[in-house]
Order: sequence, then C-alpha cells, then structure tokens
Amino acid sequence: MENTDTETPFQLAVEGLWEGAPKLEGANAEEIIIQVENGVSVRVIVWEPENPKERGIGPVVMVPGWASLFEGWKPLVSEWVKTRKLIYIETREKASAVITRRVSKSDFSIERHCDDVSNVLEALGVDQSEVDWFASSLGSTLLIDAYQRGALDGRSSVLLAPNPDFEFPLWAKMIILTPMPMFVYRAMIGFVAWVVDRRTKEEGQKIRYRRTLLNQDVRRMLLSTRSNIGYSLPADLSSVNVPCAVMTAHSDTIHDFGKVKGIVDAIPGCRLIEVPSNQYAHEADVLEEIDEFHSSLS
Repeated sequence: MENTDTETPFQLAVEGLWEGAPKLEGANAEEIIIQVENGVSVRVIVWEPENPKERGIGPVVMVPGWASLFEGWKPLVSEWVKTRKLIYIETREKASAVITRRVSKSDFSIERHCDDVSNVLEALGVDQSEVDWFASSLGSTLLIDAYQRGALDGRSSVLLAPNPDFEFPLWAKMIILTPMPMFVYRAMIGFVAWVVDRRTKEEGQKIRYRRTLLNQDVRRMLLSTRSNIGYSLPADLSSVNVPCAVMTAHSDTIHDFGKVKGIVDAIPGCRLIEVPSNQYAHEADVLEEIDEFHSSLS
C-alpha cells in the first residue's frame, strides 16, 4: 500500500500481514510456528542469505516492538538478509501467535516473553553466545530484563528505544483497567489512533503505528497492556554482560529520550547511538551505525 500524508487510520487495515514468509531479494525465507509452552506458539521467520557476508558468523536475532508489524521493518530487513542469517521472532501479544487456551494478563508478562525467546532459540538449535541481537521498544526491554537476570546471552545487542517502564496518562489507565465488553475496546481503536497521531511528530512513525493498531487481536493487546502497566526495569542493571548499544532519537516523542539515556547509564559499557529519527532506525541506512558498533567489538 502506498503511504501518503492523506491516509487516515481507517485506510491502513491490511489483510494477510500476519502470515507467510516474506520473499526478499538475495535470501531464502521460511516461516516457522514454534510452540513455546502448552497452548501457545509464536511465529518466527528465518532468512538465509544466498551469499552470506562471512562464513561461520552467528545469526542476527530480531525481536520487534509491542504489536509491531513486519511491514514496518521491511526496508531494513530486506537489506540485512542479503548478507546475514536473520531470525525474526514475533512475541505472543501479536495476532500471529497461535493460542489455543484461555489467557490472562500474566500470560503477557515480560518474563513470559523472555522465556518464549529463549525457547525459540533452543528449538532452532541456536547458540546464544553467537547471536547479534537487534530489538525495538518492548523487544528491547525484554532483552535487557533477560540479560540482567542471566536468562539470555549474546555476542552483541543493539536496542532501539527501550522502555524502562510503560507509563500511561490517568485517563488511559482508567479505560484500560475498567472492565468493559470487548466490542467497546474494539470501537475505541480509532480514537487511540487519533491520540497517537497527536503525540507523534514523525510521519513514518505515525503510519506504522496506525497500521499496527488496526491489525491486532484486541483482546491480547488489552491483556498485554494491563500486564505492561505494572512493569518497570530494575534500577540496577549492573549484571548485564552482553555488549549493548542503545539507539534513540530526540524526535521520537513516544519513547522518552531522558529515560532511554538513563538505561544507557545503568548498563555497564553501554554505547548511545543517536539517530535522526525513529523511522531512520527502520531503514537500511541504519546498518552503517550497526556495523560500526559490531566492528568496535572485534
């Protein structure tokens, strides 16, 4: 779909965004549904480059943000998979997850997401110590949490806009936490999209968030939001042993720059990478900053 400034939130709902292995030039793709616990399976996409940049190097493992759609990451991933094996893991709050049992908000805790990622890598036979991680927003937060607890390991980690907590205005909390029929929450999606439009300066970011909001399983998103409201990263992140770089932009009004900078300061040896915009971090050009960080670890 062509992205234009005249699109409204209701023009961005698209069929088929949660299934299939996207075919990208220069790589072979496979979609795998992996059971991470009884009654819960998550969607994983694996791309193998036809001409890998380096033989014997470990994979890039990508954990996108809360409710994030692959379409928003396609420009970056399309270039990356030409030279690196890339494993893209969609967390369980997304509409792509296969859930065959009744769920509650505890099923969408940060700890459960961490366990899911670990179980996916175990199922794929991936050695965590060889992984170059790339994550965004919720994905970044869950990785930091897991590193601090020693639940995940890696060769390096680039973390876009991690959330130290998930703050909502009082009016939003009241709506999220008040029991209402599900059709009421579904009807409110347009209003939420309007609020996000008002808070977001970057046009590309606005369009991604609109599309994301309109293509979700609303019940899962509600339970996930209720779970996230009560979460915050530990203040002490001194046990993080994975070499980390945190990426952020001053223009990103959704992820507070000051809070992100606080995470950088709390992680030993963490590097701050400032980018022009959140949208830039979804484009192929950001590979220059990522490659520079990887080279600095050699």
